[in-house]
Amino acid sequence: MNIKWHDQNLPQMNIHNKNDVTYLTYPAFDSLEGIVHGFSTRLGGVSKSFFSTMNLSFTRGDEESLVRENFRRIGDAIGFLPGDMVTSDQTHTANVRLVTEKDRGKGYTRPRDYHDVDGMITNVPGIVLATFYADCVPLYFVDPVHKAVGLSHSGWRGTASRIGKVTVEKMAVEFGSDPEDILAAVGPSICQDCYEVSEDVADQFKETFDEKYWPEIFYKKADGKYQLDLWQANRRILMEAGIKEEHISMPNLCTCCNPDFLFSHRASHGKRGNLGAFLGLKK
Repeated sequence: MNIKWHDQNLPQMNIHNKNDVTYLTYPAFDSLEGIVHGFSTRLGGVSKSFFSTMNLSFTRGDEESLVRENFRRIGDAIGFLPGDMVTSDQTHTANVRLVTEKDRGKGYTRPRDYHDVDGMITNVPGIVLATFYADCVPLYFVDPVHKAVGLSHSGWRGTASRIGKVTVEKMAVEFGSDPEDILAAVGPSICQDCYEVSEDVADQFKETFDEKYWPEIFYKKADGKYQLDLWQANRRILMEAGIKEEHISMPNLCTCCNPDFLFSHRASHGKRGNLGAFLGLKK
C-alpha cells in the first residue's frame, strides 16, 4: 500500500498491523501509560463492495453481522472489547457529553439514550470512546494529570462552532483539567488541497476567526470557491483553548488523498463506509 503523506518532512502517525488489521496511532500517545487509542483504516475487515473492508458503520447499508465482526477485529487489534465502547450520535453539533459507567456499551450492545452528541469525555477506566469519520476531523484529548480523555467529531460546522474548545472547557469543569497539561491530536481527515467549499461556508469562518488567521485557514480561488484548511482551523482553536502548540499532534494524512487506505466521502461520492477513532483509559 502506497500511502501519500501530506508532507514527507513532517511527523507521521505510526502504522500497526495485527492479524491483518491495519490501524494508526500517534507517537505522542503511544508513549503514555494507561491509554488505549487508535484510528482505523479500510484494511483488515470483512465487508464487501464499496464497504471493503473495515467498515464501522451500521447505518450506511452494510450487513450488521459483518460490521460487528469488523468491530471485533479492530477492538482486538487496538486492545479493547467492543462492548466497552460508548459511541457518538453525530449531527455536526458542538455538544459534548460526559460519559460515565452507566453509559458503557451504548451505541453497540444497547441503544443510545442521547442524541446530537459529537463529542464525549470520560475519566472511567475501561470505557472506550468511539467516533466515526470519512473526511471530517477527529479530535483526541488526553489529560495525563487527572487521568481523563475526550474525543470529538469536528466537521466544518463543528469546527466553526469550536467543538475542540468546548471539549477542553468541559474537561476543565468536570475533571479539573488544565489545558496546558492536555495532549491533543488532530486526526486523519480531508486536507486543504482536497476541500473546496462555497462562499457561505467560508463566511462562517470569517465570522468566527480573527482576520489575521484567515490566510492560514482558507483562500479564495478565481471561480469564487474557497479551499478550507480544517487542520489549521482546529489547531488554532486548540491553541486558543490553552493547549500548548508543542502538545498538538497533526495528522499529515488526508482521507481524500488516500481513498484505498481510508474512507473518503468526497473521493467516493458518498459510496463508502466509516472509519473509527477510539480513545480510552486502560483498566
